[in-house]
Amino acid sequence: MVKPYAVSSHYEVGIGTLLHMERFTNRELSWLDFNERVLAIVEDPTTPLLERAKFAAIFSTNLDEFFQVRVAGLMEQVAAGVTSAPPDGMTPTEQLEAVRSRATELMDRLTAVVHKDLLPELAAERISVVDVASLTAEDNTWLDEEFRTKVFPVLTPLAVDPAHPFPYISNLSLSLAVNIRDPHDGTMRFARVKVPPRLDRFIRLPDGERFVRLEQVIASHLGDLFSGMEVVDHYMFRVTRNADLVLEESEADDLLEAISIELTRRRFGRAVRLEVETDISPNSLAVLMRQLQMDSRDIYVLPSPLDLTGLMSLYSIDRPNLKWEYWKGVTQAALAQVDGSPPNLFNVIRDRDILVQHPYDSFTSSVEEFLRQAARDPDVLAIKQTLYRTADDSAIARDLIVAAERGKQVVALVELKARFDEERNIEWARKLETAGVHVVYGLVGLKTHAKVSLVVRQDSDAIRRYAHIGTGNYNGSTARTYEDVGLFTSNPDITADLGDLFNFLTGHSRQVEYRKLAVSPYSGRQTVTELIRREAEATDGQVVMKLNSLVDADIIDELYAASQAGVKVDLLVRGICCLRPQIPGLSENITVQSVVGRYLEHSRILRFGSEARGYQFWIGSADMMPRNLDRRVEALTPVEAPELQARLQQIIEAIQTDDTLTWVLDADGEYRKLDGHTVDAHVLLHELAVLRSVDDKA
Repeated sequence: MVKPYAVSSHYEVGIGTLLHMERFTNRELSWLDFNERVLAIVEDPTTPLLERAKFAAIFSTNLDEFFQVRVAGLMEQVAAGVTSAPPDGMTPTEQLEAVRSRATELMDRLTAVVHKDLLPELAAERISVVDVASLTAEDNTWLDEEFRTKVFPVLTPLAVDPAHPFPYISNLSLSLAVNIRDPHDGTMRFARVKVPPRLDRFIRLPDGERFVRLEQVIASHLGDLFSGMEVVDHYMFRVTRNADLVLEESEADDLLEAISIELTRRRFGRAVRLEVETDISPNSLAVLMRQLQMDSRDIYVLPSPLDLTGLMSLYSIDRPNLKWEYWKGVTQAALAQVDGSPPNLFNVIRDRDILVQHPYDSFTSSVEEFLRQAARDPDVLAIKQTLYRTADDSAIARDLIVAAERGKQVVALVELKARFDEERNIEWARKLETAGVHVVYGLVGLKTHAKVSLVVRQDSDAIRRYAHIGTGNYNGSTARTYEDVGLFTSNPDITADLGDLFNFLTGHSRQVEYRKLAVSPYSGRQTVTELIRREAEATDGQVVMKLNSLVDADIIDELYAASQAGVKVDLLVRGICCLRPQIPGLSENITVQSVVGRYLEHSRILRFGSEARGYQFWIGSADMMPRNLDRRVEALTPVEAPELQARLQQIIEAIQTDDTLTWVLDADGEYRKLDGHTVDAHVLLHELAVLRSVDDKA
């Protein structure tokens, strides 16, 4: 294993000694910076209104997951008395205090823009979220019937008294805290009513232009739920719990069963956040805090409505004038139908490698078609597939079932520990096993995050292997919004490497060396380190990394050392970036950009070398994070065909020249939005994809 440069905990530079905190940005605070860039889309008045509503929901969902995992983890560390710090030097207690303050600031900004701008502007476009109190008698008559037939049967009021203990509040459930009085003896009772999560959050009134919130409808009918009692008052609240799985794999005889049990426990993990309405009574808040064992620092007081993830439902409204122009993924010329039928993809891939970029290139006509043909081609002998995040209605999983039913050897490595997708993956794993697919769950202690597919086919001249290696999940739903790249190839070395990788995953072989691939946790870190060092030794060294996250301290130190050696380092990091650019004597040759827009930049593309010496391009599933390099099975592949390298260079240049969606990270750790508005990377990449659909050489 290659060791990192011998860097000390201090860098001696012209401006003085740089401590850890000056060399590294805190991971959690950097993630909140990323979510702030998502929030900026909501705050931008030029963003179409329904897109603003969608991104408000995305921001809220992101923050929910952050509290469930990252904040919960910090709280566990503090409770355990952990005082050790990550590379940035902040202790768990210091991080938790900073995160609480920053998250509060961002939540306040979201509620402000939703109430002051978004909802009034939607109302001006005849999409009004109105209060129940403002409804007419005719509206109320219609709403009473809706409540009686569609809502009331689902509700379960839970009162608290000596015979009924305080109900366990499940994770992320929106609830009403209700105080009721018995008119016979004046006894006060506390009750909870859960807002059913499977019902539409916004109920559309008959005029089609006004909506009322489900929780308000329930609140206006509390008398029906507590018949004979006096409803004194009610308040909304929402609980976020620790949702990280705690699983000792070495002690689990049946991993699928063990994770199924843990998913049930997740709903009742420790409470880490309590969101309440601004007008909640002190007594009701005290009851919730006592019963949920909450600290006052974890209470977030917000105006109604709570849980703005519900705004996503408004996006389904058919108002294209309030959304970005719809772009349908195109089929590049090499994969286009001929006489109404798609070409034989194996013939195409045998002739040359193919690079696709989603969602600009259609996922359906490329990746899904590859597996569809493999499942039905009588010459295909075997299919081997990794599945990390699956769709509810996964075409790929269905085709694996078809292949198994047709007698092909089919192996699916289903990662049961893919966070927040465990339940869906378990369901698909059981369906695949029932159909005769050989289902495996990876290696003890390692998540399998690699995105690879291998098809073994009896061609006319030999048995040949065909592969797809991607940066994104085999998920047709997310492929429409996540930007990713994928390589189709029949290269003998790469496909042989994939064969060895699947043998490692399914047969517990000791394979650690590969011909072409860089595979974590064995050669991924070593390969990237060696490639950076090679550039540091060149007189015209250049490094470009397009990533989701850059966290790993050793890789960051390698980049710092390369910068000090004169290497030009361009980092295109959408999310977390713990590196500090533009610091004299340390990182003045490093730039950091973040593109945040209609598509989630998700591809990982690495470029080393110069135009004079030639470029080396790699794509794969790994970010530069300790978990990706040391605790996951990841695959990086070189892209060697000159025409495909040119395609990857187009992608890099589109991001580098963008001045519409780009944020630049400054030396002080602050992100600055560019406002040139001359190049939009997403528009440019869409236009290039359209050209490829009519001209194979574009």
